[in-house]
Amino acid sequence: METAAPSAVIVAIDGPSGTGKSSTSKAVAAKLGLRYLDTGAQYRAITWWMIGNGVDVDDPHAVAVAAGKPTIVSGTDPAAPTITVDGLDASGPIRTQEVTSKVSAVSAVPEVRTLITELQRTIAAGTDGGIVVEGRDIGTTVLPDADLKIFLTASPEARAARRSGELKGKEAADLAATREALVKRDAADSGRKTSPLAKAGDAVEVDTTELTLDQVIECVVTLVEEKRAEKQAAAG
Repeated sequence: METAAPSAVIVAIDGPSGTGKSSTSKAVAAKLGLRYLDTGAQYRAITWWMIGNGVDVDDPHAVAVAAGKPTIVSGTDPAAPTITVDGLDASGPIRTQEVTSKVSAVSAVPEVRTLITELQRTIAAGTDGGIVVEGRDIGTTVLPDADLKIFLTASPEARAARRSGELKGKEAADLAATREALVKRDAADSGRKTSPLAKAGDAVEVDTTELTLDQVIECVVTLVEEKRAEKQAAAG
């Protein structure tokens, strides 16, 4: 007897920096045969383009005017996610401290959010078999009808330790500075008028402070599998 193919699911994973969003999302997508989209990378990509093209990122009008110029393409293979800007590989350059320090200002501009949100919805809608989409406003704004919404949290101290471990060389700032930068970015992302960082009312919250990455992945995989089974049962 043939086994029915698993139901396609759209999974939204939100939360602040340093909660394990990217690592968890990629691993869950790979384990369950889903596609993967890092929406934060898209905001970093447009920020990197703005910096490289001399746009004053502290001038919302200048950012709004330039927002439609770059062409951003995201690959959705969880084993090797890619992102290009105007055909150039941007996966490395978008992770610099300069981009990190300016991405909140760029992503707060409504015109930027509108463009990137439409791009994200197009990618999610055009994916067969399901996708894990991670970011800060996926469950609330980008994909409010996602099959499963998960909000990852962790203490500022735990998040700073993780983020500090990700930084290399001269950018490996001390923990206190990293924690301060994270808290500052949280405040900016949570306080912006357009699509702020927020937990959706129907999201499952997972506190990752005391959990290993493997435990977080296992938890999320279980939630996705339960949702798949539920959808399959509903489909008869």
